[in-house]
Order: sequence, then C-alpha cells, then structure tokens
Amino acid sequence: MKLGFIGLGVMGAPMAAHLVAAGHEVSGYDVTPAAGEKLEAAGGRAATGVADAVAGADVVVTMLPNHPQVEEVVLAAGGVLEAADPGTLLIDMSTIRPETSIAVAEAARDKKIRVLDAPVSGGQAGAEQASLSIMVGGSEEDFEAAKPVFDALGKTVVHVGPHGAGQVVKAANQLVVGGIYGLVAEAIVLLEASGVDALTGLDVLAGGLAGSRILELKRKSMVERQFAPGFRIDLHHKDMGIALAAARQADVALPLTGLVAQLIAAGRAMGHGSLDHSALLKVVEQLSGRVPAEV
Repeated sequence: MKLGFIGLGVMGAPMAAHLVAAGHEVSGYDVTPAAGEKLEAAGGRAATGVADAVAGADVVVTMLPNHPQVEEVVLAAGGVLEAADPGTLLIDMSTIRPETSIAVAEAARDKKIRVLDAPVSGGQAGAEQASLSIMVGGSEEDFEAAKPVFDALGKTVVHVGPHGAGQVVKAANQLVVGGIYGLVAEAIVLLEASGVDALTGLDVLAGGLAGSRILELKRKSMVERQFAPGFRIDLHHKDMGIALAAARQADVALPLTGLVAQLIAAGRAMGHGSLDHSALLKVVEQLSGRVPAEV
C-alpha cells in the first residue's frame, strides 16, 4: 500500500521503517528534518509537509505526542482531512484523550475518510522490535483493512470497540503500568531498608504471583538505578491525566490511579521528567528519606 506517516519520533521512526521493510511505499513527515533523512536511509521518502505525505495515500498513520498535535495535523487547514482523498484510512496511533479520537472520527466522516484510533504499548523497544501491543477503536471493517499495517508493527493486535475505545484501553494500560512501577519501587525501598538484597528479592517475586512484565524487564535496571528512558515520566504524566479525565467522563472513582498520578507528577516536579518511568523509585526513596532531597 501507499502510506503517509506523520510523526517520526522515538516511536514513529522505527515504526515507519518497519512498514518500508514490509514492502509498503512510505512517505513520512516530521517537524525535525533529520527524521525525514533517517526514513530515506531506511528506504522511505521524506515528505515536505503533511499534505505532501498524505497525497495519494491509501493509509495515513499519525504518531504524535498529544491531542493538540493530532488536532493540528488532522483538523487544521492543510491537514490530513483536507489533503487526503475520500476513502483514505486514517490510523491515529498517538495516545490522546478518547473524546479527541471521537471528534476526529466525526469530522472525518463528513470527508468520507475512515478512521481508527490505535494507540500502542511497548515503548521504544516495542517499536524497534515490531512487538507492540495495539488496541484499536473503530469499525470492524476498517480494522480488517488495517491489518497489513498492524501486522508489520505489533505482536498483539486487538479490536477493542468503537471510536475512542482504543484510547480508553490505553488509559487503562497506563494506570496499571504506573501502579506496578510504584509498587516495585516500594518493594525495592523496603528490601534495601531491611538489609535484604533487593535484586535477589525481586528475582523471587518475579517467579511467583507477583510476577509481571515490568519485573521481568526492569528489576535489574531499577536496582542499579539505570533510568535511561524507554518511556519518559513526562509522557506518563500526560497519560495519567488522560486516565483521570476518562474516569471523570465515565463517572467512576479510581483512587489508586489518582495516587499513582500524583507520584508521577512528583517525579516530574522533582526534575525527573526526562527519565524512564521506572524512576518512580527516586520519588519513593525521597519520600522515605533514603536519599537527600535534590535541589
């Protein structure tokens, strides 16, 4: 297929390259010119703008930081809805508010453009390894049409409901991930303060009912205080805001989510926003007086 890809950042760049490798003709655009050069090195084409990337495309993929960027790229003058041909399939893989995904789908309907919201989980490593989990909202027919794209990018691809449902599932994913990171951080602080080797303790936990993907992948780096970002606290802070807003929209109480959101906000306020979200350990340590307060 002929694909337009908007947003060639940490996640988008390897995703676009995988689509090229799968045999698709990919024209990509990013506000950073070097990103386009990287796509060309992978065999794609660097577009000069959104309209250029979208022109003649069968499918347009957007992978953008937040809802303001999605609204600008998709809805503004010269954006995707204005430039795309009727019948084009727009797949927004950004993590944004469910109501924005619904609004985009409604606006696209008037232009006879099909839309899926398809946020992903797996972080930079998942994007680079084409092992993302993809949760998709929209029609079943459009989901089936998009399968060649999804199959090049992820291992777990599930149609979860109508427009906006993908974003709700992603919000649920982020609240669970944040909560587990917070609890693993507390476990490390407890083990170390009690004189127990933290890595040995976590090795045991990982093999029992407390086991999780986070313990599998992150226990060693957390104990060693290695917080190079795979997914930054800044982005998780944004996602927790989406989760809390979705809870209010659904008229439900999520008390643990609120607490986790505050821990992540604290990490950002402490200056750790550019670190991996596993750096919640630094927040818990400081709350326990285990490290000096940072200036």
